[in-house]
Amino acid sequence: MSHPILSEFDIVFAGGGTTACVVAGRLAACDPSLRILILEAGQHTLNKPIHVQPYQYPFNQATTSTTVTFHIGNPSPRLNGRAPIVPSGRCVGGCSCVNLMIYTRAPASDYDDWGVDGWESENLIPLMKKLETYEVQPGHPTHGYNGPIKVSSGGCKVGVSDEFIQVGTTYHKRHYADDTNDLETCNTYSLMYKRYIDGTTGRRSDAAHHYVYNQAHNPNLQVWDGKRVKRIIFEDKRAVGVEFTSDPVSCPDADQSSSIARALKLVVICGGVFGSPIILERSGIGAEAVLKRCGIQQLVNLPGVGENYRDHNMVLVPYLAADEVVTMDALWRGEKSLAKWNNSGKSLIAQNGLDSKIKWRPDDEELKAMGPVFQPRWKEFFQDRSDKAVAIFAAIAGYAPQLSRPLSSILPRNYMTASYYTLYPVSVGSVHINLTENNKEGMDFTTGFLDDSSDIVPLDFGYKKTREIFRRMASYRGEVAADHPDFPEGSAAACGEASGPVDINAPDIVYTAEDDEAISQFHRNIVQTAWHPLGTCAMKSEADHGVVDARLNVYGVSNLKVADMSISPLNVGTNTYSTALLIGERAAMIIAEDLGIDCVDLTRAQFK
Repeated sequence: MSHPILSEFDIVFAGGGTTACVVAGRLAACDPSLRILILEAGQHTLNKPIHVQPYQYPFNQATTSTTVTFHIGNPSPRLNGRAPIVPSGRCVGGCSCVNLMIYTRAPASDYDDWGVDGWESENLIPLMKKLETYEVQPGHPTHGYNGPIKVSSGGCKVGVSDEFIQVGTTYHKRHYADDTNDLETCNTYSLMYKRYIDGTTGRRSDAAHHYVYNQAHNPNLQVWDGKRVKRIIFEDKRAVGVEFTSDPVSCPDADQSSSIARALKLVVICGGVFGSPIILERSGIGAEAVLKRCGIQQLVNLPGVGENYRDHNMVLVPYLAADEVVTMDALWRGEKSLAKWNNSGKSLIAQNGLDSKIKWRPDDEELKAMGPVFQPRWKEFFQDRSDKAVAIFAAIAGYAPQLSRPLSSILPRNYMTASYYTLYPVSVGSVHINLTENNKEGMDFTTGFLDDSSDIVPLDFGYKKTREIFRRMASYRGEVAADHPDFPEGSAAACGEASGPVDINAPDIVYTAEDDEAISQFHRNIVQTAWHPLGTCAMKSEADHGVVDARLNVYGVSNLKVADMSISPLNVGTNTYSTALLIGERAAMIIAEDLGIDCVDLTRAQFK
């Protein structure tokens, strides 16, 4: 069946998320004559308040949102039969335009662990510095000061953060450090007022605005929104174009017939952890069994496609906060004034409510309290690697809803939320195409959450430790009982309102075996993604179920690369926006080299 060819380009990007914007933007800035097309299923984000005003990030997670796609996983017995939900960005700029803007970076050793030539930390650190303008403090050798992405303290600081750190450095007996994003510092409390927010304008610092929209003067860099990529077009296993149609969500009334954009030099798949493996499988690249059950003619047998799904396991636990403390709650309820933000870029409008954290490693006493199930994992992975945190504990100034609970369902008052998420869980899942009962395309998605018995242990301990920290904070007024474990009647761990915090030297809550079981069941019922999925088109050897090589080429075909978080072969100990930007910068260098563009020119290329 023939489809109309709308136009020819040098490079076509199948997907317009974070990494696509970085790669396309860098290449266009270096060589404006390159004809580049980005196809994105979602809509444009240019200057839209929900994307540029930092405080609005929770609204992108609303059940009615069209700026993200909610991927529903297969029910899991480890989650008490629950079908977990994992959102991903669905707009130009992808997750960079909808995420929480948290600035964290993985330890440098994470990239060395990949074991991929050219992706060692010594090669990547210059790119980490190149992409950012670190407005927080001058003169830090691992940070950059002239890049497109701004990192600042945002609009203002919330008091909850100081309380969290004060209790953490006294009761929890950990040190304080100004910078825990220097690629090695770990197990210290720090203020988290480093955000992907422009300190001058108070706007979100995302890939769409800072790599692509700022090149609107270049007619050769085109972004077509509302376009759903169906498959890659091949001629003798050489990628020559992309078949696409109007996206039914972004353009419900548009013609759904297919068109083709031809690529004379390269096709780059940037569909993300969910989109990229599905595009490959639709195109005949994947495991034989997966393609056969969907009636897809196999082009390349590549069984690693869609495997190796990894994520961070997160839990959000809310507490009641004092009436006088400043939180994000009133703002999230719609009680706001934009005047100060419009004039100076300051105020809570330029806040995300997260000002403090610890990249936590257990000490000997904590490790003993965690019990024997976690010990093998500790000894095998963490014990001799002092830069690897087991989890991040953080304090949010406001009610941070679980994916299953909307903001509108809570009483109007002040809250604060404990967030804890594990960084290197063992469990692994998968993402594949399938057909539903009515013969329509669906997704066979297994998160793998808590499949390995060691993964729940740090979460159970995280609940107990963060609860002890929060109930010693000055603003503590009790627990939101409905969002805590269902402890047995008469338990010393029972939740409810309180008149104020306990003394800093008060004894810890003593949990019974029944209480411990209630905590574990609580986690199986609510544990969720940290919005950090990766790995489904892993950059590994083909023999090790890899999908792309060190230069991002898809095995078995030519002129086709993948560049997004799906290539990460292992978990990274960070909020993954920083890694997505980094992959984009490295991919831009690789493609420039392939096309004969001087990488010195690429480095010097400036965005207007």
